[in-house]
Amino acid sequence: MDKFEKLTGIAAPMPLVNIDTDMIIPKQFLKTIKRSGLGVNLFDEMRYDDDGNEIPDFVLNKPQYREAEILVAGDNFGCGSSREHAPWALKDFGIRSVISTSFADIFFNNCFKNGILPIVLPREAVDVLMKDAEKGSNARMTVDLENQTVTSSDGETFSFEVDSFKKHCLMNGLDDIGLTMEKAAAIDSFEAQASQARPWV
Repeated sequence: MDKFEKLTGIAAPMPLVNIDTDMIIPKQFLKTIKRSGLGVNLFDEMRYDDDGNEIPDFVLNKPQYREAEILVAGDNFGCGSSREHAPWALKDFGIRSVISTSFADIFFNNCFKNGILPIVLPREAVDVLMKDAEKGSNARMTVDLENQTVTSSDGETFSFEVDSFKKHCLMNGLDDIGLTMEKAAAIDSFEAQASQARPWV
């Protein structure tokens, strides 16, 4: 998993509330177990028409937001079913951080396990950042995980809270497998001792 320390990038405004995981990645794209290749279908039903053509007015289809790495979203982002494909699709598109007033719990936790930083801020702060994101590609935000701050293109800074364990994992690029592998020496030692004590197993 990629480390997340500090990110300065384009932020796309998506003020819709209750964006659920089926909107993020529709069910017909859940057949794969690969974490790559889903970015093209991110927000598929809002992004393309029935013939597969891009809808020009959708935010991520606009030239100034095609390289967005931050998403400023409405309330209750990631609600609905618990599909992990949702953060996979965001990450594959290039989104590394999502800022909102609230997230669905399972989606929120899945983000950390997939290298995405979800940030909860008060509505007043999100409103400021949403307006900043509406400026387009010339307005770049900075998300600093170490110092737990988001800074707008105008230099206005907002602090956010994050669980210390989740912060450690994200800053060190550790998913569940990575955390297990940190204990590889202890696991090997245990298995060697267990093999000697119970050779019949």
